[in-house]
Amino acid sequence: MEMVFDSSTLMLLAKSELLGIVSKKIQIIIPRMVRTECTGKDTFDAKLISSLIDNRKIEVVAANKEAVNALCRDFRIHVGEAESLACALKRKLSLAVDDLPTIKACKILNIQFATAIHFLINIAEKGLISKEMALAKLEKLSLYGRYNKRIIDDAEKRLKGGK
Repeated sequence: MEMVFDSSTLMLLAKSELLGIVSKKIQIIIPRMVRTECTGKDTFDAKLISSLIDNRKIEVVAANKEAVNALCRDFRIHVGEAESLACALKRKLSLAVDDLPTIKACKILNIQFATAIHFLINIAEKGLISKEMALAKLEKLSLYGRYNKRIIDDAEKRLKGGK
């Protein structure tokens, strides 16, 4: 399975140490701007993302400039998000995104999307990590991400076994 990733979700999964698991299950595709945004620092997550790019677990692609400019203008999103959206549209793939304006654009453009929390819940439901580990990862995501308390509470309930 292939999926385009935006920098927000890529960095959240790296910071919460879930990106390695995800990269084994999904071919991650990122546009050039996302690579620039995610690998320019001397941090754990930047080094992890760079390593996954070097090991071909993350594929870096070019985005169509005209499409990117139109998406920036139409949805008032930044270039990295617009490049990710343009790649997802062109390839007819889902987008991994945690940026609210881009999520809204996905809904308008009828693009399937997933957030870092979606990935965490999926990983836990498949038994790839324990319930305790999943709850610890959720705590990390709540620290690093800009999630509404209702979203975190709902994810916690699902991870503990409720629907």
